[in-house]
Amino acid sequence: MKWQTRFAVSAVAVVLCVAGCASSSPSGGSSASSLGSLTDVLGSSLGLSSSQATGSVGSVLSLAKGKLSSSDYSKVATAVPGADQYIQKAKDAGAVPEGGIKDKSGLDAAYSKLGISPEVGKQITPVVLDYVGKAGGSTVQGLLGSVLK
Repeated sequence: MKWQTRFAVSAVAVVLCVAGCASSSPSGGSSASSLGSLTDVLGSSLGLSSSQATGSVGSVLSLAKGKLSSSDYSKVATAVPGADQYIQKAKDAGAVPEGGIKDKSGLDAAYSKLGISPEVGKQITPVVLDYVGKAGGSTVQGLLGSVLK
């Protein structure tokens, strides 16, 4: 039951964060504030540092960018403002190789390079998927989910 409770808490945190960011962003939804919101949720719910949270999201988005068609990836990127910033930060941290992340094992390797344990790495996906679902709807969530299986 532990992971179910943690997931529920994470989901509630994402919903509150998305609602708060949408209503209180001083710049009307700047990518910088959105970039912080998802990383804050990952940090508070999974104990990740800011750089680990940012790198992990960038790694997930790198995988999505490599696996989805450009139009489908665009839908995912629209749901995660600052998507290019996430990917760049993950590259800068050494988590994303030059050609991008190609598969789930590459994603696991990226987490390892960020100092994230496999146990915590498995918990990142549901948080990111929930965020994308809240921000972009179930269709966009399904697109991202299809590459994370």
